[in-house]
Amino acid sequence: MMTLYSGNTCPYSQRCRIVLFEKGMDFEIIDVDLHNKPEDLALMNPYNRVPVLVERDLILYEANIINEYIDERFPHPQLMPADPVMRARARLFLFNFEQDLFSHVHAIEHGSQKAAEKGRAMVRDSLTQIAPIFAKQKYMLNDDFSMLDVAIAPLLWRLDHYDVQLPRQAANLLKYAERIFSRPAFIEALTPNEKAMRK
Repeated sequence: MMTLYSGNTCPYSQRCRIVLFEKGMDFEIIDVDLHNKPEDLALMNPYNRVPVLVERDLILYEANIINEYIDERFPHPQLMPADPVMRARARLFLFNFEQDLFSHVHAIEHGSQKAAEKGRAMVRDSLTQIAPIFAKQKYMLNDDFSMLDVAIAPLLWRLDHYDVQLPRQAANLLKYAERIFSRPAFIEALTPNEKAMRK
């Protein structure tokens, strides 16, 4: 059985929880207090961060690596495209999300007021740029839910919590976010702390 060490407010851990619930297989989630991490976490992950996935003698860290492993190990429903070209494009999108969006999360959560404001503006502008995609399609890669939707979902869920105000032209993105939030696996994967992030 897979065991996920997960932070109950960690957006990266939330990605892994969503994938586990989408797959609907047997797993265990161990909640990690991010302010009082267990000693064995540093033994499993030299960066002493969550999420960490353990399956028998395999230990993985980094959300995107964990999620690709789960997707390949349990291929139904498939969350990464089957075609190598589309899969490569999806990985590029995932990389862009890290650079353009998630790289600002630390500044928003822990930075000075100036750094947090700059982070919010960068997230707002990047999200506004991709909003037009959803005038034509239900999800990031057309009409099928994929790993890209999993990756961006924790940030979309935290927009109010992070005080990121999107302009009117991002209305399609907010409708897209509601589609993700209504998925049973997304709802099941939420921790009580995450539920409290939205009114």
